[in-house]
Amino acid sequence: MDSQNVKQRTRDTVDEPNTIVGKNNSKNVRFRREKRVAMAQRGIRSLAIAVALPLSLALCNVYFFGSTKGYGTSSSRSISKPFWFPPLWALHMTCVTSSFLMGLSAWLVWAEGGFHRNPTALYLYLTQLGLSLAWDPIVFRMSAPWVGLLVCLATFGALVGCSRQFKEVNPIAGNLVMPCLAWASFLAFVNLKLLFL
Repeated sequence: MDSQNVKQRTRDTVDEPNTIVGKNNSKNVRFRREKRVAMAQRGIRSLAIAVALPLSLALCNVYFFGSTKGYGTSSSRSISKPFWFPPLWALHMTCVTSSFLMGLSAWLVWAEGGFHRNPTALYLYLTQLGLSLAWDPIVFRMSAPWVGLLVCLATFGALVGCSRQFKEVNPIAGNLVMPCLAWASFLAFVNLKLLFL
């Protein structure tokens, strides 16, 4: 009976805000809440940076190098593009979307500490980012579809590596890479067709 009273008294003193224990407990709860809010704000900021950086690089890439010079146009002969060739605006929009998805998946891996535990994932992500940014100038400005095909194949390999490394850290991040893999393989087919136009 006495032990039940002690437990009851302890519970009463914790719940009462006028006691010393109750005041300290409410301060701890308030401190934890403020700490969670600050952490959430830092998380949103880091998410914005992780998505905005590759997205802005992809948009600059489209703006500076996204002309139609090497995309199915030939000065010596007028050959129509196949029906499955995406229009130029759709091609650029999908490249930007792919950059967005890769930035989001990289942030998910970073938030779980995956880049610190496994730096190979970071190197693969940066390789993929650089190769995907190199594709536009190679194909559209230099009109070099052979080199563009090699870049697409290397991008595909880097994306496969990213998918495997990201999936070990966060399965959702690994799944976000899958549409980018499909897009890189489609770009490889577009490059193959550009070789014979």
